[in-house]
Amino acid sequence: MPVSLPNETSQYRTARNTLLSAEAELRAQIENVAKLRRGLPKGGAVPRDYAFRSDKGAPTPLSSLFGSHDTLAIYSLMYGPDAEAPCPMCSAFLDGLNGQIAHISQKIAFAVVAQNTCERLAALKAEMSWDDLPLYSALGTDYQRDYLAEAEDGSQLPILNIFQRDADGISHFWSSELFFEPSDWHPRHVDAAWPLWNILDFTPQGRGDFFPSLR
Repeated sequence: MPVSLPNETSQYRTARNTLLSAEAELRAQIENVAKLRRGLPKGGAVPRDYAFRSDKGAPTPLSSLFGSHDTLAIYSLMYGPDAEAPCPMCSAFLDGLNGQIAHISQKIAFAVVAQNTCERLAALKAEMSWDDLPLYSALGTDYQRDYLAEAEDGSQLPILNIFQRDADGISHFWSSELFFEPSDWHPRHVDAAWPLWNILDFTPQGRGDFFPSLR
């Protein structure tokens, strides 16, 4: 449908139509990438049923996080045992997801894990009003190291992992490995799920040098 907005110039419309063509190409490319992702063969079997603990201290094996679903997404929050506070960027990302969990959980299971104590995660959950986000402690497990969320020096990394469950057991499906690919910008490995950056990308100023602070 041809579009014209009040008082726009011909120069604006020409530039906007050029952008529109690029946006349509990007939309198609995003779907092509999603199709490639959906077509991945089964990944490696999960080596063990990692013994997480809930923010209330209850033993919670990874297998139980699926609930009634066959797909589980786990985001690793950068909040190591020696950290005074969680990563502000991770926290901003999770702020956005907290409001979507009621919808996400209709389709898949979702959980957040961190290499910190149950007590500190419970305090963080209350402080951030993450009422709908399920937080689990990965302390005492190799989950973070096994699934790319902990470097050799113990540094925590913000990786999203997807797991599948079928008759053969639990297997890995996908990780946000784009985090490790060279880039002229920040990794942008989970930006597709991050409302903050997507909104700013629509604006004249763009992202600029803005970074969210811990609220």
